[in-house]
Amino acid sequence: MNLDYLSFEQELAKLQDRINGLQESQVGTSVELAKEIKVLEKKRLNLTQQIYAQLTIWQTVQVARHPRRPYTLDYIERLFDDFQELHGDRHFADDPAIVGGIAKFNGRAVMVIGQQKGRTIAEKLHRNFGMPRPEGYRKALRLMLLAEKFKLPIITFIDTPGAYPGIDAEERNQSEAIAKNLWVMAKLATPIITVVIGEGGSGGALAIGVGDRIAMLQYSIYSVISPEGCASILWKDAANAPKAAEAMGVTAPQIAKLGLIDEVLPEPLGGAHAAPIAATGVVKDYLAQQLALLTKIPLKTLLTQRYQRLMQFGLS
Repeated sequence: MNLDYLSFEQELAKLQDRINGLQESQVGTSVELAKEIKVLEKKRLNLTQQIYAQLTIWQTVQVARHPRRPYTLDYIERLFDDFQELHGDRHFADDPAIVGGIAKFNGRAVMVIGQQKGRTIAEKLHRNFGMPRPEGYRKALRLMLLAEKFKLPIITFIDTPGAYPGIDAEERNQSEAIAKNLWVMAKLATPIITVVIGEGGSGGALAIGVGDRIAMLQYSIYSVISPEGCASILWKDAANAPKAAEAMGVTAPQIAKLGLIDEVLPEPLGGAHAAPIAATGVVKDYLAQQLALLTKIPLKTLLTQRYQRLMQFGLS
């Protein structure tokens, strides 16, 4: 099995291996090779369209967790200039599971914050698999208050399985840290734009997800608990995670139907991991459009609209 491809993408992996082998091959004429490669590429394209046209909810969850999916730092590198990362919560420590700092987006100074997973084993351990501890949320809060002070719009990227549930996190008041972020973000006097780029897990996601505009990438997910966690509670078996995902309705179109987000951002064919540059362009266009709109709204009006937005959740 090719670990760079999901279980339902393995036929695509085989086709790609054949294409790569032909491209490196010296057998036959260049014309013959080019013709065969073209046939295989068309076959790969058709198969990709077929697979992604009928994704199940559980397969969408897998895509949201894809190991090659762009993470927060990937978007920061491609979308922002002069990023200056800021560290520490000024109380306990720095949490690498949340990154944030001042940067320029299309020439405008902004504060950008997001959860960060890791790719290698060492990075995953360092970033705690993208699961923040209380100091991570307190760092995010410090940066958001700094943004308010200097009138900087805030852009957040959500990508976490959830807040870290360890004993040490609970000892340092994990729930209080999340709750305070929700309270402060609800009344923060600066525009806030949020994009769910992968997993939006529970309060761990909400703690940086109270915004004036919220979007989800097409194959991202958002839920009150992970499918595995839900399955463990309801059926005492995490193996029922696919069943839980179906019941919870975690996909972007389902969340949009509930009125909890403003927009579903289309991903390139095969998902953001298949064409990260194209996916970045989609996010850039959305951020530019919304930033231009929100910065024209008087702060008093912006805060009133944000309050009304929050109060409408769950009414329909």
